[in-house]
Amino acid sequence: MAETVCAVVVTHRRPDELAKSLDIVSAQSRRPDHLIVIDNDADDRVRDIVAGQPIPTTYLGSQRNLGGAGGFALGMLHALALGADWVWLADDDGRPQDSEVLETLLRCAERHGLAEVSPMVCNLEQPERLAFPLRRGLAWRRLASELRTDGNGDLLPGIASLFNGALFRASTIEAVGVPDLRLFIRGDETEVHRRLIRTGLPFGTCLDAVYLHPCGTEEFKPILGGRMHTQYPDNETKRFYTYRNRGYLQSQPGMRKLVAQEWLRFGWYFLVSTRDPRGFAEWIRLRRLGRRERFTRR
Repeated sequence: MAETVCAVVVTHRRPDELAKSLDIVSAQSRRPDHLIVIDNDADDRVRDIVAGQPIPTTYLGSQRNLGGAGGFALGMLHALALGADWVWLADDDGRPQDSEVLETLLRCAERHGLAEVSPMVCNLEQPERLAFPLRRGLAWRRLASELRTDGNGDLLPGIASLFNGALFRASTIEAVGVPDLRLFIRGDETEVHRRLIRTGLPFGTCLDAVYLHPCGTEEFKPILGGRMHTQYPDNETKRFYTYRNRGYLQSQPGMRKLVAQEWLRFGWYFLVSTRDPRGFAEWIRLRRLGRRERFTRR
């Protein structure tokens, strides 16, 4: 019997962007066998968009905002309950670049025996650029061509963006688990990536597949002449979840080696670059909340 693929998309109050995403997801040359949409706003407009897709669908409208973490956890578990062999993840503001992405990912995973494979995540407005900068040692990669140079043929092993077009085997989800609801937003992808690394399962980025996403580079602020960067989100809510969740993540096995570097980077950013000691004190406070696993919502 052919293996089944279940696509999982999480959305929150972006019906127009969701419709564009689902148009491409549903029109893949290798169509998903089932589409699950988790709506963190339980909006009837979203329900109608999902019902209008040309493939079998499940709409799950949540009366509580579960965040990206809880939404993907719910969708992934539902996909496993439906008997999916593969689970393909996407969000509402990004989309596959073309109709061949899913088929390309499946071929790459089979060719290399991968437990998980992701496309390159590129800037929606400038597809030759990455949507998020990627650090390789002390160098930053900002162009898709630079990833292809780093890779071997069609694969960049050991590196993957996990919620933007990522394709998981069902057995991989059983080994790694689903995102942690407590994180709500920010860091949930990093936490799953940490667990995936610790399983020892093979994974990577397929260099022949592209997922388009709005540019996310504006949050990354250069320091030390551009040799290092810090992350400073544009609003207080994003900063709260980013810094609190990083405090938790870097107390976990596999991430603790980054703590000294974290203090250097953010100390330099707040005390030298922006001369904002109050901002540094708030960063310390939020980081401490995460280390102590104080996961109340803001």
